[in-house]
Amino acid sequence: MFRPAILAFLPLALCAQAVSPEAEQNIEKAHESLLKPKVKASKGAESLTTQTAPLRPAKVLSGPITRKNFIDEHIFGRMEKDRIPHSSLAADEEFARRAWLDATGRIPPVADLTAFLQDKDPNKRDKLVDRLVDSEDFVSRWAYYFEDLFRAGNRMGFGANLFHYWIEEWLRLDRPYSEVVQDLLSQGGKSSHSSPGALYFARDFVKAKDDPEEKDAHDLVNRADSIDEFTITYSKVFLGINIGCISCHDGRSHLEQVNLFLTSKKRSEFFQQAAFYGKTRMIMNWENGFQANTEYTVDDVVEEGYPTKGESIVRVPRTGGPNQPAFILTGETAKPGVEPRDELGRMLTADIQFARATTNRIWAEFMGFGIVEPIDDFDLNRYYPDQPLPKGWTVQPSNPYLLDAMAKDFQKSNFSFKHLVRTIMKSSAYQLSSRFEDEWRPEYASYYARKFVRMLSPTQLQDALYTATARTGSFGSRGKGAAMSMELLDPAHATREVAEMMRAFGQVSRDEMPKRAHTSSLQAMLMMNSKVVLDRVKAEGNSQVEQLLKVRETERPHIAKSIEAAKKREAVPAEIELALDRSLVTKLYLATLSRDPLEAEVRIAMGELERDRKKGLENLQWALLNSPEFLFNY
Repeated sequence: MFRPAILAFLPLALCAQAVSPEAEQNIEKAHESLLKPKVKASKGAESLTTQTAPLRPAKVLSGPITRKNFIDEHIFGRMEKDRIPHSSLAADEEFARRAWLDATGRIPPVADLTAFLQDKDPNKRDKLVDRLVDSEDFVSRWAYYFEDLFRAGNRMGFGANLFHYWIEEWLRLDRPYSEVVQDLLSQGGKSSHSSPGALYFARDFVKAKDDPEEKDAHDLVNRADSIDEFTITYSKVFLGINIGCISCHDGRSHLEQVNLFLTSKKRSEFFQQAAFYGKTRMIMNWENGFQANTEYTVDDVVEEGYPTKGESIVRVPRTGGPNQPAFILTGETAKPGVEPRDELGRMLTADIQFARATTNRIWAEFMGFGIVEPIDDFDLNRYYPDQPLPKGWTVQPSNPYLLDAMAKDFQKSNFSFKHLVRTIMKSSAYQLSSRFEDEWRPEYASYYARKFVRMLSPTQLQDALYTATARTGSFGSRGKGAAMSMELLDPAHATREVAEMMRAFGQVSRDEMPKRAHTSSLQAMLMMNSKVVLDRVKAEGNSQVEQLLKVRETERPHIAKSIEAAKKREAVPAEIELALDRSLVTKLYLATLSRDPLEAEVRIAMGELERDRKKGLENLQWALLNSPEFLFNY
């Protein structure tokens, strides 16, 4: 049983008091990630890459690697100093598919991919990155990412529509991310209609026990618990620090084996961090005489401050303490006469830890794992190599000086998200091949000595399926039609079979924080047998296979002329048929795996087409969709 271990963390005086079942469950949740044995994300990425990288054709760009920006100076300079070998640069096909998936969440369209591969411009990669980052597909991909991160699901009610359009707009305009976060921390109003930022706070409501004697709606929300939940949420997302434990007890005598920084923190300091919302109310609205438990008005009024002795539903009893707002990283207090939430937004976004946590999170998204892992569990007392550490402890970041450099560059760019993405994607470190020519050693992983293979996210997989097969989805999402899964306002709006597949590949309800998915037999089973795949590889419904078969005959004159020009004689029918089928195979590989087939692959595919062209082409695409090359981002 896990529960006794949880309760062992609590002060004896608190255990003696009544703790509700909801509180016990929440305590378990707060400690679960800390008590579980840690499996390094770098270890998982290294293992996956070692297994899958050799499955892609061996093709790299040989020659010296240019250090294109400060990221490369840190990455390659460190490897050079420690004599660590690294991969060559990825070939254009590998880079192009990676760049499209990372920037837009989709595999490259064949025409765009072909144009890129044929382009002789030495700066074509940088130009491609710029074009992708400025595209509408970039907006859709990252809007979905941030809506997952901010858990913009059912708990936002109809306000999720407003939140979605607000996220898209700041991404499109490249509004400073610091301003976005300040809005998320400080906006107020009727959340579902006028204040998208207020929805982030409102969605963390904790419903109180109804009091039939209460005349207004104030009793419908437990204010103190809601503030606590949100304080934990924004600290993890914007500071990369999990302060859930100290919401119940001091760190000392509890967290010495978990997080040295939090060991020095007290529950009273959590109260003071939560106190930035001490004047803030979250009032559940009434609609047509009923509680509308996803409709809230968020405002700031003259209140007594954060209730350090307030009744709790989901935490151990509060026993009192200071309730003056003070930033947990610096101890800075709110200025008199300024709204505390505004002060929190100012302090938090000005602190280097905000920039570190943000760049580390996005780095992990592009590179397979963060410089600090877990990405929401920084230990600031073991950040630099020159910090004194107790016996048995090591420095947490794999490269703290690179992370600091990225954080400062993010600040200098006025917190431009597009600048951060461009800086990572244009680096040679990002453009390394996943194939490693020398003997690989696990200790190379922390150097980022190769590009690490990642499984496609649930939406990337779905939209890759739609693009490769030329058969999009058809979803209704809050009154708006959607053809691609990344256009969904909420993953809950996916059709049953699509939702089943997305869950298998790691899509969680937006009541939860996003999680990394692991490979499983269920994923393989669904890819082989789900109608989502099987129906799309058929030569019907204007699918990719059907389109290729239709245009086959229109290419006959062109193919004949090509053969005649090459062989200086008239083409015979058998040659033309073979050339037409080879063209089908090549186009299907480009559409599905973003590369030309190897000669051995062409021979096997041609044998299938010779027996039954239609069935052979359907089987070929089914096989390609089930290959590691399709399921993973190289």
